[in-house]
Amino acid sequence: MPALDVQGIKKLLPHRYPFLLVDRVNTIDIEGPNVGSIKAIKNVTINEEFFNGHFPQHPIMPGVLIVESMAQVAGILGLHMLGEKRTDKTSYYFAGADHVRFKKPVVPGDQLHLEAEYVNSKRGIWKFSCRARVDGDVVCCAEITCAEKDI
Repeated sequence: MPALDVQGIKKLLPHRYPFLLVDRVNTIDIEGPNVGSIKAIKNVTINEEFFNGHFPQHPIMPGVLIVESMAQVAGILGLHMLGEKRTDKTSYYFAGADHVRFKKPVVPGDQLHLEAEYVNSKRGIWKFSCRARVDGDVVCCAEITCAEKDI
């Protein structure tokens, strides 16, 4: 699957600034109905709104936003895995996060490398194994649950 720039991402996700937390999708690999993975990036800059209050003297990206960025990437993967079943109204809602671990802080200038792998799905509930890396080191990992819904 070819890369997606931010315009392609905006065609899939309803999020917009300041909550669109994926800048580019580098790869989407779908090898069948039960095998899929995605790799994407989020460029973290000092211009992000959240750095004004988290924390101005020592800015770090809020952990909940790192998890949200992983959920957005998982949603993009799920939408692609639906293939022809997907319609313009199909969306994914972030429904849960399990086994969340934060390993290192994310600071301005970092580039988050976001990864998600399909785990399973049942009756519109999808699970993904997700990681966020900076310079090759895992900064966060979680199992993300998304709910497929027509809006």
